[in-house]
Amino acid sequence: MTSSLTQVYPIIWQDNQVLLIDQTRLPKEYTRIEISRYEDMAHAIKTMIVRGAPAIGIAAAYGMYLGAREIPTVDPQEFLIQLETVADVLRRTRPTAVNLFWAIDEMLKTAQETKGSVEQIQQALLEKAKKIHAEDIETCKLIGDTGLNVLPKSPDKLNILTHCNTGSLATGGYGTALGVIRSAWREGRLERVYADETRPRLQGAKLTTWECVQDKIPVTLIADNMAAHCMKQGLIHAVIVGADRITANGDTANKIGTYSLALVAKAHHIPFFVAAPLSTVDFKLETGAEIPIEERDPTELYEVGNTRLCPTGVEFYNPAFDVTPAELISAIITEKGAVPPGELRSLK
Repeated sequence: MTSSLTQVYPIIWQDNQVLLIDQTRLPKEYTRIEISRYEDMAHAIKTMIVRGAPAIGIAAAYGMYLGAREIPTVDPQEFLIQLETVADVLRRTRPTAVNLFWAIDEMLKTAQETKGSVEQIQQALLEKAKKIHAEDIETCKLIGDTGLNVLPKSPDKLNILTHCNTGSLATGGYGTALGVIRSAWREGRLERVYADETRPRLQGAKLTTWECVQDKIPVTLIADNMAAHCMKQGLIHAVIVGADRITANGDTANKIGTYSLALVAKAHHIPFFVAAPLSTVDFKLETGAEIPIEERDPTELYEVGNTRLCPTGVEFYNPAFDVTPAELISAIITEKGAVPPGELRSLK
């Protein structure tokens, strides 16, 4: 055992409201904001106060309950109609992360299947949101331990490159790709994390390095365009990333820059793993060509703080995600096991 691990919880249900770590302020400032209205939760998801596919799903589940308790009716049928409006608002926040839609659908199903008064339906929704939250934490720990079994056996201590943030901050706690890294650190199999900065929002630089520092895990920050050089120098033994949506054939949408990372890993014969809960797999979609790709505000590209980086008149393209083809992925690591992308359906 190398080290005990610090537990960070980005989402807490407390005093009949949700407390969120404001991830837009990290690492300079660690602060929590209070959310008691579903429209505020929708804003927090859209503006990335809370982010990461599993965490978005949890936040949306609580958002559904917050919206449910705002509905001014005692008629169960009217309540269900108005709950659909709450769901629509939350669905529009982030189009790519499938966990968002999965959690909303789970909450709607709970509401529809609960017999009784509006108050009883509301209570069932709260309990369902808490269950989704608790199960995600346990799922991430299973993903972390499952990932240990597929990591390269040599060398004894690995240097692992990761992209974006897939740790406690992106989930209910512990993490997906960073969860595998945490488990490797716990078991003495990790030498060092290499963290891509992850342009343009810098989640790797701001969030992944912050989590590693909390856990005293050795971490080296690199610019996104340094990955190939580091691989050529023999500094990287494996790449592990998360996912926002995985299709039935194993194609994977993740933070922009993941596709190029997979290509250079393939060129250097370095295993490339995707770690995600099964709730991230959208079996309704056959290939990555069907995944909607969110485009975000171009200010993320051309401004750092209040400083503009390019002249007026430049045009911008700012997709938040790209799709990595299944053939570039060595294995997809889930709570039910790690399989090659072609065998993903066997876990359904």
